[in-house]
Order: sequence, then C-alpha cells, then structure tokens
Amino acid sequence: MSTARLQRPASPEQAAVTGLAPPPPAVDIVVPVYNEAGALSASVTRLYAYLVQHFPFTFRVTIADNGSTDGTWELATELARQLPHVRAVRLDESGRGRALHAVWSASDAEVLAYMDVDLSTGLSALLPLVAPLLSGHSDLAIGSRLTRGARVSRGPKREVISRIYNRILHIVLRTRFSDAQCGFKAIRADRARMLLPLVEDRAWFFDTELLVLAERSGLRIHEVPVDWVEDPDSRVDIVSTAVADLRGVLRLARGRLPRQSGFGGQVARFAGIGVVSTLAYIALFAVLRGALAPQAANALALLVTAVLNTAANRHFTFAIRHGRHMLRHQLQGLIVFGLALALTSGTLAGLHGLVAQPARLLEIAVLTFANLLATVLRFTLLRAWVFNARRAAPEVVR
Repeated sequence: MSTARLQRPASPEQAAVTGLAPPPPAVDIVVPVYNEAGALSASVTRLYAYLVQHFPFTFRVTIADNGSTDGTWELATELARQLPHVRAVRLDESGRGRALHAVWSASDAEVLAYMDVDLSTGLSALLPLVAPLLSGHSDLAIGSRLTRGARVSRGPKREVISRIYNRILHIVLRTRFSDAQCGFKAIRADRARMLLPLVEDRAWFFDTELLVLAERSGLRIHEVPVDWVEDPDSRVDIVSTAVADLRGVLRLARGRLPRQSGFGGQVARFAGIGVVSTLAYIALFAVLRGALAPQAANALALLVTAVLNTAANRHFTFAIRHGRHMLRHQLQGLIVFGLALALTSGTLAGLHGLVAQPARLLEIAVLTFANLLATVLRFTLLRAWVFNARRAAPEVVR
C-alpha cells in the first residue's frame, strides 16, 4: 500500500496568526508528476502566478510525485517551501490514478481538481471548470477537446486515436460525455468520497472509470471546451495505454452491462466486440503505418486484433468460460484471420493498383470497409465452425 508524506509550507497568513490552522481551501489542484524534473518548476510557477493574479477562490496546489527517480521530489519540496499554498506529496508507486486517489481521499478542500504538469490545457478554463461545482450547479466538470468551442493543436495520430477511444465508450458503455482523457478535471469532494472507493483502476483508465461511474450514478457532468496544445515532449506510450484502456472498457462492460441470450444476444455482443475490434484495428494501423509498409501494418494490426477478438467472442459472445479447446479455438480463429487478411490485403492491393500513392485517410477508409465485410464473415464462421454449440459444449465432470 502506498504511503504519502506531506510537505506543508507555512504561508505568511499562518505565520501571522500563530497557533491557528488555516481554513480549508475552496479548491485543491493536484498536479501528478513522474520524473518531470525538467518541466516541474516552470509549470508550477506559472500555475501559481496565474492563480494569485486571476483566480477568485482560495486554493491549494498539491504536487503529487509518483516515486520519481530524477530529482522531481527535491524540486517539489523546494517549490512547497518557496510558494505559499503549495504542498508536495510523495507516493512510493507510480500511476496517475493512484496519485489522484490518494490525494483526493485525504483532501479537506470543497472541490478537487487536477491538471497535467505540461499545462497543455489553457489555464483560462480553470475558473469555468470549478465555478459550477462550487455553486452546486454540477457534480463533476471535465475539460473537453472534442466539444464545440474547443481549440486544439495536436498531431493527426493522437486526434484519430482520441476520437476512436471516445466513440468506443459511447458505443460499448453508452456514455454521453465527449472527452474522457483530457487531463483537466474537477469533482466536488462529497461526490469524490462517494465514487473513489468504487474506482478500481490506479493508472490512466482512472479518469474514464470515474466518469462512467459518475454518469451511471446520475451525477451532473459539466463540460468545458478548452484550448489545448500537444506537448511535443510527451512520454505517454500510446499503444500500451490504449490496450490498457480497452481492457478497462471490457471490464466495465462485463460487470455492468446487461447480458442478452440467444441468437439476438450473440449478434448484439458480437457487433459490440466487432466495433471495438474495428476501431482498435484502425488505431493500430494508423500507429504502425508510420513505421511499416501498408501491407505489413495491415497484417500486424489485423493479427493483434484478431487474437483479441477471438478471445473476447469466446468469453462474451458464446459464453465459453472453461479452458478446454482454447488453443484449437485460437488456431481456427487464425484461419478465419487468414481469410480476413486475404480480403483486406486484396482490397488494399486493388487500391494501390488504381491509385499510385493513395492518401493515408483513403487507405484507412477502404480498409475499414473491407474489415467490416470480414467481420460479417467472421461471425458466420465463428458461430457455425469455431464455436459450434455441439463442439464447444463445456466438459461435464461426473
């Protein structure tokens, strides 16, 4: 279990009123950091100056260090000594969700917020973020890069992946909020105390899980369009983060979405898994295409998503939970994958035969159409051959 060590600075107000504890701040703004020695001082100084000059509510800035090894903690404690209303918290383990869970759970502020240390989100959105929570109008507030009025500067790869991820949430989990992953959020402390014990994830999926639970609890979520500029020095591993997020989506879907039975239920579950697989395929192809030739990127993206698709359909669509025939099912699934690869590769070859240098978006559009056709073929073969009810019946132990 993580332990936290708090570095509490003495402000001039505290020094003047000896023996009296300062009143709790209206807003506690958490800045989670891990090995951010290069950016920490400039970002926190800039944030602090903005708050002093433009923020009308009392505040505290909490630097939450996730076990950094590059001198970040030393800088955090120095900032806490120099700047009133800034403190530093040290956690032994990494994970943005772990830092937010630990600090928010112990905070005495009325509203709890957080922002990424790179300050990619314009600070002018902070007041519109927290004001509805302090007034009681809303329970949570999120910065959104995908709603009307937002101004965003980022590369096409991140833009496509972000939109695909949020579309997956809308389809699979039936969410209504527009942007789950923007590192700019706030929540009323009483609502946090209600939701935090229910949130399992301690990493990047923490935000999404918190929002899904809030929405399903009937809480009011306020969205603020933000100005957002991509940090070119970002060290987030897009692929591993996306895989972890998709795993979290499946966990929430499995635990909280009603199941349907019979052929109609199989179609519905297969369609949901197919949509997730198709969007994951598009995102993976877009990432791989920057380093590989189109055919190689297509084959690798399809192989990865085919293995995951077969496993998901085995467990969710056809309700095969035992371990028997798992290897056979995957091998048969790979045969189906071969047919899908032939279909998509043939389509891609046809496109390059017609157009000498097709645009990347055209490649993705054509492959998406071919992949949807392959999905229909997959369901037919999975149901009639791979997971045939008579062959896939669970073992009866007497």
